Amino acid sequence: MTADQLQSLITAGLACEKCELEGDGRHWYATIVSPAFEGKRLIQRHQLVYATLGDRMKTDEVHALSMKTFSPAEWAKQSA
Repeated sequence: MTADQLQSLITAGLACEKCELEGDGRHWYATIVSPAFEGKRLIQRHQLVYATLGDRMKTDEVHALSMKTFSPAEWAKQSA
């Protein structure tokens, strides 16, 4: 899986203002900003992202995904 493919999967299933990925094809690091994260706990945010990947995590197509997830307001504070 490429970064572009993984990004496409995430953004197709989750409205994102930002979705940046780095990785080596198996281990991925993502920064995701989405209004869907507003008011959600960290585990709920990760579950939303995992839902966009479906079985790809279970079949090892995506071996590992480390995420930093922000609502737009949190991202604005982080970037200021």
